[in-house]
Amino acid sequence: FIAMDPPKHDVQRRSVQGVVAPQNLKEMEGLIRSRTGEVLDSLPRGETFNWVPAVSIELTGRMLATLLDFPYEERHKLTYWSDRLTSTAETTGGEFDDDDGLFDAAADMARAFSELWRDKQARRAAGEAPSFDLISLLQSGEDTAGMIKRPMEFLGNLTLLIVGGNDTTRNSMSGGVLALNQFPKEFAKLKANPELIPNMVSEIIRWQTPLAHMRRVATQDVELCGQTIKKGDRVLMWYASGNRDERKFENPDDFIIDREGARHHLSFGYGIHRCMGNR
Repeated sequence: FIAMDPPKHDVQRRSVQGVVAPQNLKEMEGLIRSRTGEVLDSLPRGETFNWVPAVSIELTGRMLATLLDFPYEERHKLTYWSDRLTSTAETTGGEFDDDDGLFDAAADMARAFSELWRDKQARRAAGEAPSFDLISLLQSGEDTAGMIKRPMEFLGNLTLLIVGGNDTTRNSMSGGVLALNQFPKEFAKLKANPELIPNMVSEIIRWQTPLAHMRRVATQDVELCGQTIKKGDRVLMWYASGNRDERKFENPDDFIIDREGARHHLSFGYGIHRCMGNR
């Protein structure tokens, strides 16, 4: 639904946004803390290790499996599919350059989620109460209950939900560690005052900008800052540029964990397509 306009966009977004509603996240807080603790407690001590696969990717996979009620032991597939479907050389300059692998990943993902969808349908038909995961929410929506019969829409929305929960989260976790390493005085400030964590999270998301840009298509002619944009033109919105705008942020290239107004970043987008996880 990221490429849809109202009213269809609103219906599909409304069907799944409850999974990140404050009350649902509050109920999941214990599980999130427990799984985070497991990952951090398993890290080696006194030796070098790669934070990205050991923490960022692993923890993201665990959370995605929880939100989708995906088989926990197969959680690594979720981050792999996300990487595979969004990292083709021709679209993003990414690491994958064979189309066959891309199609194989898409087919594998479609097959796995079709099986999960039908398994949930059978369990609900047998009287099991619906859970509060993304698949169950889609099945409960009047306009999304039959989505599996629309394969491209089905696969597109699942890809959106997986990629949205994968790239952004793990990039923020990785970028946060990098920032604290590059700005040691901020790390010392954090250790002296852990209550700065909530504001630091916002500053990480601003400084890192886990999703650098998004594209839109102009629906009408408009002039913006002296530049004419014609109907049908493709417009690139550089969130990374907005988050480093010196007119909005003082010393924008610096990472400052107690920065005033750190939440006033553009990383979650704006308008009807703003990130569902924006809280």
